[in-house]
Amino acid sequence: MHPDQLIERSAHYRRHLLSIIHHAGAGHTGGSLSCIDILNVLYNRILDVSPETFSSVSRDRYIQSKGHCVEALYVVLADRGFFPAEDLDTLCRFGSHYIGHPTRKVHGVEQNTGALGHGLPMAVGTALAGKLDRRDYRVFTLLGDGELPEGSNWEAALTASHYHLDNLCAIVDLNGLQITGPTREVCDTQPLADKFRSFGWAVREIDGHDIHALTETLEAIPFEPGKPSVVIAHTVKGKGVSFMENNIKWHHGVPDAQQYARAMEELGAGNTFAG
Repeated sequence: MHPDQLIERSAHYRRHLLSIIHHAGAGHTGGSLSCIDILNVLYNRILDVSPETFSSVSRDRYIQSKGHCVEALYVVLADRGFFPAEDLDTLCRFGSHYIGHPTRKVHGVEQNTGALGHGLPMAVGTALAGKLDRRDYRVFTLLGDGELPEGSNWEAALTASHYHLDNLCAIVDLNGLQITGPTREVCDTQPLADKFRSFGWAVREIDGHDIHALTETLEAIPFEPGKPSVVIAHTVKGKGVSFMENNIKWHHGVPDAQQYARAMEELGAGNTFAG
């Protein structure tokens, strides 16, 4: 998919995820809006995986460590044909597989996640298995900046470097907010790029809403042979909806009818943005 088409797709995804969150009366709105452009580029441009190849040992793997923002993943998987979009009308309803965190009961989901700090360790293990089995698949994982203080991430980062896992890419959704406040105030992990470099990773920093930059950067993986790659994507929590942007209330806020109408108007068919 051409980057200009991806820009339009992001607007469509934002409308869809807001609609399912509003209908369900539950969801992590702000973080889903901050990472949707990343998932868009991954699934429509980068990942070698499809509904037909999901059981193939050669498929690329994607693990969403920030599992609470599953609505973004659901709408992209539905659009890619992993399951009917109408299934998402049951989001967070009794008996539905479409719960508030990724579950392997949903076609297209690689791992159950949501215990923060677990996605990167699982991705490292999966990438190491690929190396040992001499497979060519790649492993991508999306981390929230609020989960980075978990020690399991840094144990995994050391392991990935030690085993030269250049088939691994971690993407950090750096929106600067978590449920209890700004990440710098809760537990500051800056300078983040320097930390990953000191752990032996190849690092690039980009605007996580710039579709062209995301495409160019993710197509360049691995950044250095023999090193795992990390993309630090600077994003805005609630991106695309003016009253949600950089507002901690929308970490897991659900729009009421009036807010939903206003948000959908802002995200109308003609209102796309490149970053």
